[in-house]
Amino acid sequence: MARILIVDDEPKMTSLLCGHLEDGGHAVTTTTKPAEALELLDKHAFDVVVTDLSMPQISGMTVLERALEKTGTDVIMMTAYGSVETAVDAMKKGAADYLVKPFSLDELTLVIDRLVQKQKLSALSGHYAEIEKARLTKELIGTSPAAQKLRQMISQVAPTDTTVLLTGKSGTGKELAARLVHTLSPRKNNPFIAVNCAAIAETLLESELFGHERGAFTGAVARKRGRFELAENGTIFLDEIGEMSPAMQSKLLRVIEERELVRVGGVDSTGINVRLVAATNRNLKEAISTGAFREDLYFRLHVFPVAMPTLAERGEDVLLLAEHFLAGMQYRHGQLDQDVKTLLLQYDWPGNIRELQNVLERAMILAGGEKLTTGDFALEIDDAPISGGSTVGAPEPGGLEATERNLILAAIEKAGGNKTEAARILGISRRRLYSRMKIHGLPQ
Repeated sequence: MARILIVDDEPKMTSLLCGHLEDGGHAVTTTTKPAEALELLDKHAFDVVVTDLSMPQISGMTVLERALEKTGTDVIMMTAYGSVETAVDAMKKGAADYLVKPFSLDELTLVIDRLVQKQKLSALSGHYAEIEKARLTKELIGTSPAAQKLRQMISQVAPTDTTVLLTGKSGTGKELAARLVHTLSPRKNNPFIAVNCAAIAETLLESELFGHERGAFTGAVARKRGRFELAENGTIFLDEIGEMSPAMQSKLLRVIEERELVRVGGVDSTGINVRLVAATNRNLKEAISTGAFREDLYFRLHVFPVAMPTLAERGEDVLLLAEHFLAGMQYRHGQLDQDVKTLLLQYDWPGNIRELQNVLERAMILAGGEKLTTGDFALEIDDAPISGGSTVGAPEPGGLEATERNLILAAIEKAGGNKTEAARILGISRRRLYSRMKIHGLPQ
């Protein structure tokens, strides 16, 4: 059912159209006065407006302009044969369709049904967009600025077909980010194929990626489709691409440029339609300077770079992630106590999210079903004093402890309360900063 407004200065016309559309189950409002139509549009919401083009005093064009101010309202113009050019002009200004009088009632029904269906699809599209946004927030956990920026970049690039290069240290969640790029893209209903380039022997990688023909080498008893073909119309994720040999890089570059491949042992090329997401924990620019990575391939991959933040850069996200992982491990004691939280925040997490998950799993085993304590975590926290090399300010009177305490306070103030930035200013790790703050009795 649609809410429809009919505007025509001929009462017989409005009555005829109203009766037909109400029989079709629509809610219909009619008026023979264009001025009244403008008032109705201000006060009520309509899905479709059917208006005559030529009316005294106020034309259908004015009704069109007022209706278009309402989001989700489509306008159908009714016009006499001699005014078709004006109706076309109305279409250019935003009218959804026009009907030339005399027209059949079935023709009107078809046009309205088409517009209503389009509105439903548009509403569903918006609904799905909200679902996908919620999925991004749910799967990429964190409230830190770094996490928010990462979510924003993924949401921006996902709907496109642009090649994405994920960079960052091991354990930062590069595969999760790649899967989210795929899941939030128009290719989401097609395959997502992940390949760890470092885990496949060099002699087998070409066959794995591009496939092979029967008899291409010893043991090739049948034709095999490669990962690129298996990812057709979907996404292929090449993890640890920095470990690929220069020879394989050259072959990959050709596939990316030509959008086609030749299976090992074959002669015919096969077209491919895949979206490429690559990831590496290496500094590819340094690899280029040493000849370990091709510069032309780098620029093919570096279309939309996304730097994955370390866990140390994500602040309080450590606790959110810990609670998320513990929930998955069925931790039955509720939230972590303050001592454990402080410990987790003090540690630098060089292994990033993967290390956090592994540490929590080990702690759960050691706790044997009891509430987790700091003794269940084998984390080395550096308690050495902060060196006097900081540029925050000159040493303060009162001894080493007073000087260190004041240096910490000055750094935190300069960083606007951001502990990670304060640690950077002091030239120490974040875990060391938290450790020293605890010793000096400073709030964390």
